[in-house]
Amino acid sequence: MTIRTWNPPVFADTLRFAPERVFEAGERNHHISNTAYPIAHNTTWGPYRLPRDGHREVVRQAFDGIDDLCLYAHIPFCETRCSYCEYTVVDKDERSQTKAYMRRLNRELALYRDVLNTPQRTLHGFDIGGGTPSFVEAELIAELVENARDSFRWRPGLRISIETTPKIAAAEPHKTEAYMRAGIERISMGVQVIQPDLLRVLNRDGNGVEHHFKAVENIRRAGFRKFNVDVMYGFADQSLDSWRATLEHAIRLDPEYITLYRMRYKLTRISDQASRVMLDQVRAQAALAKQVLADAGYTARPGQNTYSRIEGDPGTSDYLTRRVVDGMPYLGLGLGAQTFTHTTISYNDGAAGKNLAPYIRSVDAGRLPIQDLYDLPLAHMMAKMICVSFYFGEIDRRAFCEKFDLTIEQAYPAEVEFVLKRGLMEYTDRALSMTDDGAQHFNGVCALFHAPSVKEYLIHRDPDTAEDMQRNRKIAVSVARRAKAEVSIVL
Repeated sequence: MTIRTWNPPVFADTLRFAPERVFEAGERNHHISNTAYPIAHNTTWGPYRLPRDGHREVVRQAFDGIDDLCLYAHIPFCETRCSYCEYTVVDKDERSQTKAYMRRLNRELALYRDVLNTPQRTLHGFDIGGGTPSFVEAELIAELVENARDSFRWRPGLRISIETTPKIAAAEPHKTEAYMRAGIERISMGVQVIQPDLLRVLNRDGNGVEHHFKAVENIRRAGFRKFNVDVMYGFADQSLDSWRATLEHAIRLDPEYITLYRMRYKLTRISDQASRVMLDQVRAQAALAKQVLADAGYTARPGQNTYSRIEGDPGTSDYLTRRVVDGMPYLGLGLGAQTFTHTTISYNDGAAGKNLAPYIRSVDAGRLPIQDLYDLPLAHMMAKMICVSFYFGEIDRRAFCEKFDLTIEQAYPAEVEFVLKRGLMEYTDRALSMTDDGAQHFNGVCALFHAPSVKEYLIHRDPDTAEDMQRNRKIAVSVARRAKAEVSIVL
């Protein structure tokens, strides 16, 4: 086993809290206690942020001994920015810069090839996400894939995954055909909802049902046999009947997989609606989805958000599967990318402001385009792995022990006792898994495994008076204005 050394924790990450208090705090703050980790990062991760001038060497050291990893490439362009989007998508004024951006994405890959000697490392998963990666020209995606092939050893059978929208897949079939020729074998399409008035609120009415079946026809004709459809719930004014209609429509599209995403209001333009969404509503929608999908032959473990109709296939991409099960390190390329090693997590330039200029300036200067690099203590690295593990509703005990040289029971004795005694989790094969009751209390269970500083934040946060959501909404709305103020980029 590799001996690893983690950054010593600050005082806030040495505290201990009764599981009952943490569980209740996670339930009370259900809009932010979930698989997205960390929470209140300026406070909880701030002490571990490293100065920029040391990034290159810290990255090199953090990847030392990592022979197996995954790759993620972020494409920050979309036809339009959806109101529910929390991710890094650039302003419409920058949509014409796809070629300039993709050139820098390939240059960033070349920088990491030099720093990490990537041809000596084995790639186990590769996702191309966004944004909407299918927004850019298909030949640019193919070029990126080819460069990735040249930059790593590839695990035999590695399956690349890419994302698209119904409108693009319906109107531009040459793109799905080009992806298949490039060796991309899994594709995910965002349907989200079909309720017309909700689509308008979400600024997504351009991707209505009129595009869906044509999009599926083109995807299947291109040869895709690993096809996922994303749908969303937990919106204000989304009734159970509306949600059932969306689920039944997704089933009629006949994908191999259907992934459910609960609306997360943080950093979105509709974050002010969060107070109108009660936990009982979300639980009822999740229960309805499980019933409707099971009746159609789609199954998932309690707490898992991807439903698969293929036995033994979890439905997720190779990249996400290895992240979820094994906590495998991954390298992130592009504007909104995150990189994860055994001891560090970093975020790329331009992500905070959602504009291209900082990212492109760094790549052009030959710097690793890292905005924030955190050298984290064990408590936060364990919490990050477990939060991602809850995409599958369980923690792989073998993988956890191999990564941290601790059993889950040694790391979280009181928390494991609590979930077992309450019937929220149980031992299954090699995992500690959520029960059906645990899935109903997903947010409280997640909180139990956060680092102490995050637990303390949740315990003292009152969602009825907290200003987080409104502040984040103002930040999201002002992104376009900040982008316009940036210096023009030379293409």
